[in-house]
Formats: sequence, C-alpha cells, structure tokens
Amino acid sequence: MKTKKRKGSGAFEKFATHVSKAAGSTTAFISAFIIVVAWAISGPIFNYSETWQLVINTGTTIITFLMVFLIQKAQNKDSLAIQLKLNELVASNEYSSNSLVDIESMTEEEMIIVQKYYHKLSALAKEDESIRKSHSIAEASEQHERKDKNRTQLRTRNITKK
Repeated sequence: MKTKKRKGSGAFEKFATHVSKAAGSTTAFISAFIIVVAWAISGPIFNYSETWQLVINTGTTIITFLMVFLIQKAQNKDSLAIQLKLNELVASNEYSSNSLVDIESMTEEEMIIVQKYYHKLSALAKEDESIRKSHSIAEASEQHERKDKNRTQLRTRNITKK
C-alpha cells in the first residue's frame, strides 16, 4: 500500500518520533545526569546564588514543557497505529465481535457496558469444562445455554444406559 507523504506534518512527526526515542535512551539519561552533577558541583563556584538556581530551574522547565508535546505527539501516533492494528484483527476474525471495531470512539459509559459483557464471558469461561472453549460477546449466553443442554442430555443418556 502506497502512502502519500505530507510535507508539513510529516517533518514534525519524524522530529517528534526521533526526539522521543532519543529522550528515552540511556545516552539521554546519562547526559542529563552529567548536566545535573556539573550544575551541583558548580554551586560553590557561584556561591549557590539565585542565578545559579535559576539556570537549572529555567533549563529543566523549558525542556520539560517542550518534551511533553513532542512525546504526546509520538504517543498519539503510536496509539493510533495500535488501534488500527487491533481493529484489523477484530474485523478479520469471523468469531470476534465487530462491535469492538472503533471502540475508542465510544463513551466511557459504553465501554463500561462492554466491560460488563467481558466479565460475563469470563464467568462463563470459568464454568466450562475445557479451557479451550471460546465465547463471543454476542453469542455468549446462547452458546452457554446450548452447552448446558447438551451436557444435561449426555448425562441423562449416560444415567439411563447404566
């Protein structure tokens, strides 16, 4: 699949991605640590003045302020990519519930309703005799009732045969 590249947003996305990766590296941590140690060591030279304190406070505040936006941009892109991959998996599996595609657009209340269905699925799965059984949200109750009927019929047949 070919993608069309945009000049403006693509440059910022690349920049945000590279900075985010670099900021999370060991080299970045060691560099920041060395800067803080150098600043602390220079304290006696500058008599621990207000200017000396202001340097580290201003520097860290500016870097933190800018990094929040860069990291958030990179995180948003990664989140979207993960959501799209999960949507593809849900949509492509014939046994999965398509109601979960685009679930990130639901309200929190709607997500809580879906969560309750999954709790129900979990309870049904715990009742099954085999851990290899699977349930979908839409069919969980029907399948469970059908299985119970089949088990009851099998047990009844086994009892009558004895």
